[in-house]
Amino acid sequence: MGSRSMAKGSFGELLKRERELREITLNELTVATRVAPKFLEALENEDWAKLPGGVFNRGFVRAIARYLGLSEEHILAEYDLAHAEHAAPLPPATPNPIPSPSKWIVAAGLLALLVVIAALVSGGIYGWRRYIAHRAAKHALAAADPTQITLPAMLPNLIPDPTRSIGSLSPALDLALSTSAPTHVRIVADGKPLLDDSVPAGTTRHFSAANQFEVTTADSTGVLLELNGQAIPAPGRPGTSGTIVLSQRDLRQARSGNP
Repeated sequence: MGSRSMAKGSFGELLKRERELREITLNELTVATRVAPKFLEALENEDWAKLPGGVFNRGFVRAIARYLGLSEEHILAEYDLAHAEHAAPLPPATPNPIPSPSKWIVAAGLLALLVVIAALVSGGIYGWRRYIAHRAAKHALAAADPTQITLPAMLPNLIPDPTRSIGSLSPALDLALSTSAPTHVRIVADGKPLLDDSVPAGTTRHFSAANQFEVTTADSTGVLLELNGQAIPAPGRPGTSGTIVLSQRDLRQARSGNP
């Protein structure tokens, strides 16, 4: 529809008259403009208190004018004029200095900041200690000498047996112990104890003897033995203790404990 000149009268009356001239109901205008009926009635009655105000009012007026085929700028000017006549004058601006925060607010803020800083420091210290402990354990495991044995255990290998002839000397025995679960292990080489302690999981150690080994485990679960590179059965069944005697001539299990 083309633009038409507005009739004389107040803004609300003119808006209502233009709508009724086109035989458009409030419901039809609501469906077309999506402006609630209560806002349409408030505009036609110039009941500004029932309107949201600001850019919302101007948006309503623009949508109504567009649908009715009126000049949007013209009807907005009429709206601004009518609204300005009813608007209360603004009070003179008074200086509003920013109030200083109360002392307890400042104190609470400082206390909260100190709590946050303390929490961060404590968390950092705890994390650092965990990291140091983890790194030390990792380095200790990586640097563990699998051939570490005590000097007394080596002496029988260095001193030849006078009861044997040189041609009858047999090569030294090498025992490899590996664990995948923690257990208590006792190893005796040629009658001399080499190990009698708890062994953690992931341990690999080597021991030497001239004649024989006696190996005892508190729990044979996860225990792997190798004699001169040959796999040897565990001293006992998984979950039980046991003792096994290993030599060049025989590999026999001496006794097994109870589960």
